[in-house]
Amino acid sequence: MRKLIVSAFVSLDGVMEAPGGEPGYRNSGWTFTDIEVDPRVFEFKGREQEETGALLLGRRSYEAFAPVWPTMTEDFAGYNAMPRYVVSTTLKEQDERWPATILRSLDEVSALKQTDGDPIQVAGSATLGKSLADAGLVDRYNLLVFPKLLGAGLRLFSEADRDATNLKLVDHEAYGNGVQRQIFDVVR
Repeated sequence: MRKLIVSAFVSLDGVMEAPGGEPGYRNSGWTFTDIEVDPRVFEFKGREQEETGALLLGRRSYEAFAPVWPTMTEDFAGYNAMPRYVVSTTLKEQDERWPATILRSLDEVSALKQTDGDPIQVAGSATLGKSLADAGLVDRYNLLVFPKLLGAGLRLFSEADRDATNLKLVDHEAYGNGVQRQIFDVVR
């Protein structure tokens, strides 16, 4: 069975919306604002690509990434080469610039997890990440936590009234710019 890993840039108060500068959010680009660049932070993202066997996205993230990521051949070579899946009940067809298999339900995601292979990574995709967690499908969280409080915005974690989920910190590092890498396994 493959691990399902939710990977996110997140503020200390749990917001993950528009970290790179996507339009429509008042704090867009918050990962680059008032924070000194530390290349070690992004080395981790490179290692993630090497350890990932497939990329899983929600529709909105897929539609945002599909026109851009294929042109970023150096930074996203791993993601561009691996199988991609998009979970959507509304997407009519894949974007030919960045083809992906469309999954129509969380049951199909569960079936994908049952296949052999390296871990499946969820990038961006706040709504999908919450749904996967609520369905008990998430195995690990790879978080880069930024020293910011953003207040409003799409959050990483669900607000559903459900039983507690216990996590085990399996790796962490604090960088000189205040960003923290935190990796948690979901305890079953």
